[in-house]
Amino acid sequence: MIKDTRSFALILAFLASFLTPFVGSSINIALPQISQELSINAIIMGWIPTAYLLVLAVLLIPLGRFSDIHGRKKIFWMGIIIFTISSFLAGFSTSGEMLLFFRIIQGIGSAMIFANVNAMVASVFPVMERGRALGIAVTGAYLGLFLGPVLGGILTESLGWRSIFFFNVPLGIITTYAASKLKEEWRPAKGENFDIIGTFILGISMVLVILGLTQLPQMNGAFILSAGLISGLIYYFYQNKIETPVFDLRIFKNRTFGFNSLATLISYTASYPLIFLLSLYLQYALKLNPATAGIVLAVQPLFVTIFSSYAGRLSDRKDPYKLAMLGMTIVTITTFALAFINSQIWEILILLSLMGIGFALFGTPNNNIVFSSVKKKYFGVAGASLSTMRVVGQLMGMAFALLLLNIFIGGTFIGPENISLFILCTQISLVLFSVMCFFGILATWRGREQSI
Repeated sequence: MIKDTRSFALILAFLASFLTPFVGSSINIALPQISQELSINAIIMGWIPTAYLLVLAVLLIPLGRFSDIHGRKKIFWMGIIIFTISSFLAGFSTSGEMLLFFRIIQGIGSAMIFANVNAMVASVFPVMERGRALGIAVTGAYLGLFLGPVLGGILTESLGWRSIFFFNVPLGIITTYAASKLKEEWRPAKGENFDIIGTFILGISMVLVILGLTQLPQMNGAFILSAGLISGLIYYFYQNKIETPVFDLRIFKNRTFGFNSLATLISYTASYPLIFLLSLYLQYALKLNPATAGIVLAVQPLFVTIFSSYAGRLSDRKDPYKLAMLGMTIVTITTFALAFINSQIWEILILLSLMGIGFALFGTPNNNIVFSSVKKKYFGVAGASLSTMRVVGQLMGMAFALLLLNIFIGGTFIGPENISLFILCTQISLVLFSVMCFFGILATWRGREQSI
């Protein structure tokens, strides 16, 4: 029975981890075609991936807590259904606003999925096998990232961008069926109260912070950002006064958990918008078609897919801190080098390959460190927190990319008249992202120091 539960948990984790990264990475490739067909400018185009991430960021932690109370498997299963239906409907969008709406619904389903994937895996595997299991889940996610640009480019080129959403439907149906076969349920916080007020305050804070970042340097952006930070401060004092907050910030008093979660946040802040910018760079600056650009961008997640499972097994036997620091060092160097490429595809391919190895060496050992630093009853919160760090990092990175696009290009279409400004924007972004990665190395080191 235990063996069957572990097998089902791995299958579900692999499939569910594949689905949403596939949509995200394939959509980036299709953005120029979506922009042309639906007549949307660069800023709205950037909001197509960003709106999805914003919903994820707001809902992951509350849904992690809600799942601990009402059942991780049940919420996971409902999330897959919502994701599958919204993917199907998104393919019929006739305007940018309609597509954004269905991307928001997709985000709700994805939040229900990702709030539980890592917690379910960590719940059924003992400590000495957890790294390997999490490595398989991470492999699914990066396989989605790998196939996203490749299949997304091919589908966009041959069948149009709508086919990307339709492609997810049969995979979602298979995953839904597999989830229904998982017999075990996990309710470690059964009977406890769900903090509705705290959920509202925390959600408002995160929405305002992200919206404020995307509207800088205008004054209204600074005002919205300030309101978000004040709301976050209100939540901090509020959660200290109740027994079961939706997100207990006291978990960050565990310095190993805190610093390595910070490293996760930094790594995704620096890495996610890189693919978004490179997708536009390859198609607008280098004039590659979507299929070819997708193959180029697929190199990085391909190498992450190949090495993640190995890195997970290695982190069960070797020092995971050293592996994570080595991985982040490789990412820092390659991100910086990408800023100075001379329009040579082979240079981009080599750097993306090395970057993929770096992310593999960082990602799974980092996950292993975080889950091993907390008690089993906190796996739901820890898993949701880790997923939130990833999504918030992606959002912050996209907000930063949108900020720079707004400064250099504004609310216009990318074309020959402003392509040099776009290239400069991309180069500056990559340099700044490499600096962020360096701080990720320091965060991992500090986490090790505190755990000794």
